[in-house]
Amino acid sequence: MAKLLRLSVLFLLLAWPAAAQDRKQVDLALAMAIDISGSIDPDEAHLQREGYVQAFRDPVIVKAILGGANGRIAVAYYEWSDAWVQRILIDWTLLDSEAAIEAFASRLAAAPISIARRTSISGAIRYAIPLFGRSPYEAERKVLDISGDGSNNDGALVTDMRHEALKERIVINGLPIMNDRPNPFGFPSEEDLDKYYLACVTGGPRYDFDIGGLGRLRDGTQLAQSNNSGSGRRVVRSDDDYTKFVRPEYELGCDIGERRSREFWQRRFGVTPD
Repeated sequence: MAKLLRLSVLFLLLAWPAAAQDRKQVDLALAMAIDISGSIDPDEAHLQREGYVQAFRDPVIVKAILGGANGRIAVAYYEWSDAWVQRILIDWTLLDSEAAIEAFASRLAAAPISIARRTSISGAIRYAIPLFGRSPYEAERKVLDISGDGSNNDGALVTDMRHEALKERIVINGLPIMNDRPNPFGFPSEEDLDKYYLACVTGGPRYDFDIGGLGRLRDGTQLAQSNNSGSGRRVVRSDDDYTKFVRPEYELGCDIGERRSREFWQRRFGVTPD
């Protein structure tokens, strides 16, 4: 998982030229949304946090951050669970030097880890839309990176909120946490969570790269390069409609989390959750 997180951050660092603006230009605005729902056990919580810390301390990623057209990116990190439970840990921060990147990683490592209750991926996406809107930096490319260990079971339908984010040209990537550990509440493990994330959560243009020895990844995870000279980049025009870039249908339905939750609570207690 830690290796996957490092690779994901690296692959997100695509440098894009930006038009002249009053706000400081960055190559990428990256928001990281981290699941702290009740199904996240202490080991998983530590795994997510440490994975991101290690990622920003990886020399290859540091080089990629500083190697873009503007030589800097902006990042924000928040935790989420229930539909209206989101907590910003580190607001928009400029990473424009090795010292700034290390300071960000150190702040992240020192921050406490919380645990809440439900799993609302849709709430996490909804929270990200105004978060990008109030960023003090100008970025041609906006990416929301969501990690979690379960399907949406609270709040709006995840596909509805994905559509709203894509209208704002926010690319959504997913990092599903998959294992066979028993859920603390007794919910069954989701063996195809990766397929759910691919079809129901991720959205935006795909990119296929084979640059600098980084290899090629085609599983729906967004790819990136550290400069503008690499081959294979798909050019996205400013008038492209990001809502067109969605994934194939999920055979169980993107409301599977809501249905499983209702069935579970009805079977166990004879009631449905509030």
